Amino acid sequence: MPEEPTTPETAATAATAAAKGAPRPASTTRAGQDSGTSKDSGTASTPGAAKPRRRQARGERRIAQLLEAAANVFCSSGYTAASTNAIAREAGVSPGTLYQFFPNKEAIAVELGGQLLDRWRESHGAALTAANLDLPLDELLDAVLDPLFEFNHENPAFAVLMHGPDIPGQITQEFNALHEGLLTRIEEIVAGYLPEAPPAELSRTATTIFAIFKAGLDLVLAHEGEERQAYITEIKKVMFGYLNPILGEAVPPTTER
Repeated sequence: MPEEPTTPETAATAATAAAKGAPRPASTTRAGQDSGTSKDSGTASTPGAAKPRRRQARGERRIAQLLEAAANVFCSSGYTAASTNAIAREAGVSPGTLYQFFPNKEAIAVELGGQLLDRWRESHGAALTAANLDLPLDELLDAVLDPLFEFNHENPAFAVLMHGPDIPGQITQEFNALHEGLLTRIEEIVAGYLPEAPPAELSRTATTIFAIFKAGLDLVLAHEGEERQAYITEIKKVMFGYLNPILGEAVPPTTER
């Protein structure tokens, strides 16, 4: 089926509707089709009533296809050099189809970045559970670091969008908020081991832990296969060497606390 003509005005409207999971506006549908009404009577018909749901499902699949293509293009070209034409080409669709869902590259990046940030929060939530805090330090590092390294390996676009230049300000603000929340959570965990430590010491310890993780992450993502796993092991050794003198003799926090 040929692509429907798209103007900047209808593209922006359709992009907003699609991002919210709503059907495309009536102006972009053909007369008497996909409207959910009978052309002759003007009343809803059973087959027509199902069409908006099918259209919405198709729109969601198309958005997912475009976001996957954008992730590939951002990783290969960088955010600044990427273009909507390159993303459409990677997705195997026309630029007109892309503009039905996203008005520009920034809107694509914001949507992709938001989804990746949500997944990253889930990774942190799974890694920093109270149950893990009862583990010995070496097992604790496995339980916390492995899912975080795995997430970044499976989602390379995350690093591009979170740390690259010229990234939309909305993504930067959300990432900064997540970063601050993570540091606060690490401080809380360390405070559970060292309840008498002053706030400045807890802050320095949490910041150092996070700095070791970020530096190690760059090494891990630069390698594949057995070499990648070897670097993960080395990063855990460094983290253990730093934390063991601090936490090794401390009483670990329990899930009741």
